[in-house]
Amino acid sequence: METWAEKAISAANNPSLIVVDSSKDAEIIERKETGESNDHKHEEDYSHSHGNYDPHLWLSLKGAQSQVKNIKDALIQANPSNKDYYEENYNKFIYQLEKLYNEYNIKFQSLEKNTLVSGHAAFAYLCRDFNLEQNSIRDVFAEGEPSAKQLAELVEYCRDNNVKTIFSEDMVSPEVSETLANEVGAKVEIIYTIEYPQGGMTYLERMESNLSKIYESLVE
Repeated sequence: METWAEKAISAANNPSLIVVDSSKDAEIIERKETGESNDHKHEEDYSHSHGNYDPHLWLSLKGAQSQVKNIKDALIQANPSNKDYYEENYNKFIYQLEKLYNEYNIKFQSLEKNTLVSGHAAFAYLCRDFNLEQNSIRDVFAEGEPSAKQLAELVEYCRDNNVKTIFSEDMVSPEVSETLANEVGAKVEIIYTIEYPQGGMTYLERMESNLSKIYESLVE
């Protein structure tokens, strides 16, 4: 799904290089046809191309299980003498992923509300895990500020669905999310897209933080 990877693989010019497609066998979400650019920029002018698919598979605990298996299999292929070590660590991590999923699956099923509004549509896989509905200020592939019409539609959506929290991603300016929150009397919470290191926090810690904040927003 990351089109830049093909260039990096070609530049390596290494016939022994093992290439791991961690999204192999996963149910990938196709991009929406919005007529907008396939690139999105984060705060520090970081940009990358995603092709025709939503790349944020790791924000699904189910998707992460699939990715971890593909990575584990590749490590065993590269270093078969340590197979038992990789299998042991894999099984421990899968247990933790399933435990976190089961905990929040029960919690989300108990709620009447299921609406998540965010500044960037990066959470479709997470929402699919827990049957949540995502609406966003920016499409997953869009750049720039939303139009006045788009913002007005989201204001109406938030009011109709009694949305009390607008989520902003950790690596993106919260300005637009704050504008929407001010319009509808909501608060802004920061959640992680887990695209960068974050002060020593693990993947599981950041996912638990995301799920906790989303759950609490739906209890309100």
